[in-house]
Amino acid sequence: MTTLANIPQLLVYGIISGSIISLGGIGVSLTYSILGFSNFAHGDFMALGAYIALGLFTLFTGLGIPNVPFGPLSFGFGFALAFVLAIALTAIAVILIDRLLFRRLRRSGPIILMMSSIGVSLGLRNILQFFWSPQPHYYSQAIQPAVAIGILNVRIKPDEMFIIAIAIALVVLVHAFMRYTKMGKAMRAMADNATLAQVTGINTDRVIIWTWVIGAGLAATAGILAGIENKFITPQLGWQMLLSIFAGVVLGGIGNPYGAILGGMVIGISEEVSTAFISTGYKPAVAFVIMIIMLLVKPTGLLGRKD
Repeated sequence: MTTLANIPQLLVYGIISGSIISLGGIGVSLTYSILGFSNFAHGDFMALGAYIALGLFTLFTGLGIPNVPFGPLSFGFGFALAFVLAIALTAIAVILIDRLLFRRLRRSGPIILMMSSIGVSLGLRNILQFFWSPQPHYYSQAIQPAVAIGILNVRIKPDEMFIIAIAIALVVLVHAFMRYTKMGKAMRAMADNATLAQVTGINTDRVIIWTWVIGAGLAATAGILAGIENKFITPQLGWQMLLSIFAGVVLGGIGNPYGAILGGMVIGISEEVSTAFISTGYKPAVAFVIMIIMLLVKPTGLLGRKD
């Protein structure tokens, strides 16, 4: 329990958490709007990306690649290189999963695809536990001092500023891609009407691949950023965040990437601010309650589905 005086600080924590949830939510929304099913493996894609980054970072450290911190950040070149490569490798892994499983089941309907995603989720989580054990693994155990900002004496660490900056940059890039590129327009057309998109000559297979690339890339980024914020990762990382991600997607509007951004921020801030009144152990319940209320009051979400 915290006091009301700490609410400005909790708002900062909420923005950080909401940034991570929003990145995860965009991928879930794209999968739902374009591929037509709720992907319960998305959280484990986040964990996969986080562990790939950890493995590459460990490898680079062993090879002697320098990890001199970038200014006040707690990580340097070695981790940054692992970060970028982990995003690419996670996207490749997810595309392979799609080619081997989801594509074969695509005509079976959204329920079968959703159930298969649960199987993928369990499989990935157990693979991570087998190779890395259920114990926490750390990107860095260094203690990073926070910086006081503003008259309210709100404190934020450089790593947390980095998380917010990366989230903003990626949201802008995804918006530009979806609005101004040929593939982005094709993705929006397929989300609106897949059959019509195929009839008009859009290469739907390429659209599906790009959907997975963007969704998996954002999931990997969210997982790595969560590891940076928490300072450690476990195989349960993505699964523990999945309820908050789905709550954000439902709150903003299922299938609406912009709604996922708004919903993710609202969920992140609500969860953190709620700790001023209730135990931190109830944060997932806050997301669940908000999701249920939205489904009862306005099932289409705050922004509705984007046409």
